[in-house]
Amino acid sequence: MPGLQRITASLLRTKPVEQLAAESEHTALRRSMGLTALISLSVGATLGTGIFVVLGEAAPKAGPAVVVSFVIAALAALFSALSYAELAGAVPVSGSAYSYTYATLGEIVAWVCGWCLLLEYGVSVAAVAVGWGAYLNEFLGSTIGWRIPDALAQPPGGGGVVNLPAAIVVLLATVVLLGGVRESSRVTTVTTIIKIAVLIFFVAVAITAFNSENLHPFAPSGVAGIGAAASMVFFSFIGFDAASTAGEEARNPQRDLPRAIIISLGIVTLMYVLVALTAVGAVGIDDVSSSGASLATVLEQVTGRGWPATILAGGAVIAIASVVLTVLYGQTRILVAMSRDGLMPPLLSKVGRNRVPTFNTLIVGGLVAVLSALIPLGELVNATNIGTLVSFGLVNIGVLVLRRTKPELPRSFRTLVPLVPVLGVGLCVWLLFHLPGVTWLAFGLWSAVGLMVYFGYGRSRSLLRRAGTAQPTVRTDS
Repeated sequence: MPGLQRITASLLRTKPVEQLAAESEHTALRRSMGLTALISLSVGATLGTGIFVVLGEAAPKAGPAVVVSFVIAALAALFSALSYAELAGAVPVSGSAYSYTYATLGEIVAWVCGWCLLLEYGVSVAAVAVGWGAYLNEFLGSTIGWRIPDALAQPPGGGGVVNLPAAIVVLLATVVLLGGVRESSRVTTVTTIIKIAVLIFFVAVAITAFNSENLHPFAPSGVAGIGAAASMVFFSFIGFDAASTAGEEARNPQRDLPRAIIISLGIVTLMYVLVALTAVGAVGIDDVSSSGASLATVLEQVTGRGWPATILAGGAVIAIASVVLTVLYGQTRILVAMSRDGLMPPLLSKVGRNRVPTFNTLIVGGLVAVLSALIPLGELVNATNIGTLVSFGLVNIGVLVLRRTKPELPRSFRTLVPLVPVLGVGLCVWLLFHLPGVTWLAFGLWSAVGLMVYFGYGRSRSLLRRAGTAQPTVRTDS
């Protein structure tokens, strides 16, 4: 069936690594980010709503064993991070997992991965913005005694009409991004330092009220509860791969990208485990679950005073805003890569006078602002997780394929193959099966729309297809 073979070959054509490297060398983006900036980008994109808000959402599922859920989610992120580090050192371009799968698994898989990344980044920014609104209200209530009315601070279905603060913070981050990557990275570095300081402050205060009795019963819902909570708190680790979206704006990507990914994940994991353990140990699982701004509530109960909660809420407002900025940045760079390959409209990769994709940034910022204003946090978290877990699984598979098809390719970092990628895929699959059915339904609809866009637009306009470089990824060794 030669016709079927041609179609299969065109869908599985891979983008040569050499071509990706050449595009990286001649990028129109500005190379201005060193190791510190890349670490700040990854930590800034990761350390935010996950621990400030999602801890309270996940705690009822696992009980005190939510600490174990964080560790399981961290392991899933770690194995994927090691795979990301190898591919980031070997293929240092914008586009993150999308570019990696294009070089290893073929165009159709790359499209699916890129479409998942659009879900991961776009929806996670909206989720982060919703969490920001909760802490802003906490901060306003404790400082001036006034809160934004629910009608303007909650989405439909959540007791309100529109979440105005969430939309505003997305639009403000969009304005900062339009100013240029150097200015954005400076803001990210400062806010990342602030958020780490705020979480250290929380741990120092909460540990003074630590009571081991609050950890019993440790796992009231058993392994199922731990798994369900792990699939939710995995949201907390989304963002460590943000450095890999900056491959064309890093000064020394082969050296610094792998380091930034691994160091940032280590920092984030340590902070999460310490915060979760001290929070539950200080006030018990019921009180951790009692508020949208759960960590601020914990400090108020521990101290009996309002000022510690005010400090934490103020720090969270700054910290979560920086997550919106960094994740929004990652979203725009993935679209740049897909547009440059012809799979998205060319206007999305057009760079303006500040050497940033202006139209792309405006479109993404507007759409995410609408999402964050209208959809509740819980649904956003689950939708983000499923897109992320699929893309992470594909990255792990990509490492195995590239080791086989390009064993001679220079790699500034090598993970342990096949153990690490196989464990990474396994944990991603395990967490996927703990997500609720409605999330799978939404993901199925999202995927169907994505495939329609690909076959209706991207496939015929693919620059790789036009160049006639179709290469099936599966080869037979003689």
